[in-house]
Amino acid sequence: MGLIEFDKLPINTLVGAKWDTFRTITKGQTIDKGYKGKYILTKSVCRLLSLLQPFEDARYEKLIKKPANYTDPLFILGHWRSGTTFVHNVFALDKHFGYNTTYQTVFPNLMLFGQPFFKKQMSFLMPDKRPTDNMELKVDLPQEEEFALANMTPYSFYNFWFLPKNTMEYMDKYLLFETISPEELKIFKDAFVRLVNTSLWNTKGSQFLSKNPPHTARIPQLLELYPNAKFIYLVRNPYTVFESTRSFFTNTIKPLKLQDISPEQIEKNILEIYKKLFFKYEKDKTLIPEGNLVEIKFEDFESNALEKTQEIYKSLRLDGYEESRKAIENYLDKKKGYKKNKYKYDDRTRSLVEDNWSFALEKWGYSY
Repeated sequence: MGLIEFDKLPINTLVGAKWDTFRTITKGQTIDKGYKGKYILTKSVCRLLSLLQPFEDARYEKLIKKPANYTDPLFILGHWRSGTTFVHNVFALDKHFGYNTTYQTVFPNLMLFGQPFFKKQMSFLMPDKRPTDNMELKVDLPQEEEFALANMTPYSFYNFWFLPKNTMEYMDKYLLFETISPEELKIFKDAFVRLVNTSLWNTKGSQFLSKNPPHTARIPQLLELYPNAKFIYLVRNPYTVFESTRSFFTNTIKPLKLQDISPEQIEKNILEIYKKLFFKYEKDKTLIPEGNLVEIKFEDFESNALEKTQEIYKSLRLDGYEESRKAIENYLDKKKGYKKNKYKYDDRTRSLVEDNWSFALEKWGYSY
């Protein structure tokens, strides 16, 4: 177990942000009573670490900016708590894939300069389990990239973790890209390309493996960058997704937020974001070239993960399954004893899901 418990972090993940990113995110924002100490400490550490940015940038220009001809990425899409982490971990066992690491999510700007030192400190301090579902946490394990993007650019949806009162504004601008300016969008795209290139260099992969729920709303922009990208879209029982997302958001936001937010507002945000994400994906998925998309229920994948993984490889014409099969089998064997969270759906949960997400229940054939 790490030295510091997740819900007692004295700083938040913005310690790894670029200084300009930190200032832009927090400029003019209200820091609520009780969070000023965390804000000041995070700001101070961020400012200190930002002094190393010129060295990082110089190494990027020299080593990575013009990468080899990598294969376009494989994107794992789906709402939070739809099983994307499990699928990500399975595919990451294929060594031809490169990915964003847990270390990189916090320190994406210290990948090429100082990584061994800062990784050692992070490994010593961080907890070894995710607080929401007991999934293993280690600095080199694959992780979703939106936290990294939030430290590389001010224009990430994950700003809501720090400033939750702005969640709906961030949804429109940085999740759906509906009100983002062309200049902001270019900065976001440039940051994402740099993240992909650095991840491949760091993990020695030839194809980037992305697991990032916000990307579910960004298909047009992803295809502009990577026209032949492949996509896996996961869906899961909406009753479970609601209960699990509420738990995830409520527990994760505690050590990160600089503003107060009520449980009722978190619920309201979840209900609206799910709806927006669902219909944005349904609208944009037609842009994906034929043969480059697999849609699957998580329950089906989980019931026979090895067989479903092989089917996905075949459907998307991916290389590397036979070479990775043994590692995948070993990983799945170890997971057989893993105890998942069990959810009981009370009448209120059933009503919220059925009143707000009936479209998903009907489309995917889920029932209570």
